[in-house]
Amino acid sequence: MLFFPRIRNLREDNDKTQKEICEYLYCDQSLYSKYERGLRIVPVEIVIKLAQYYGTSTDYILGLTDQKKPYK
Repeated sequence: MLFFPRIRNLREDNDKTQKEICEYLYCDQSLYSKYERGLRIVPVEIVIKLAQYYGTSTDYILGLTDQKKPYK
């Protein structure tokens, strides 16, 4: 399974609850919890929405870069 620990770190760094993120994503909290724990594959659409929400790049969420700011 793909595991993106940065989605949990981003959420916690921004003082957000899983419930708040689920409201933004229109998804169930148990499903989102599985994303954070690596029990479910995070769909590309969700990765994109999270990057937009946190103002970062999808590459950062995917662990391809350590630069939080999105590319210009």
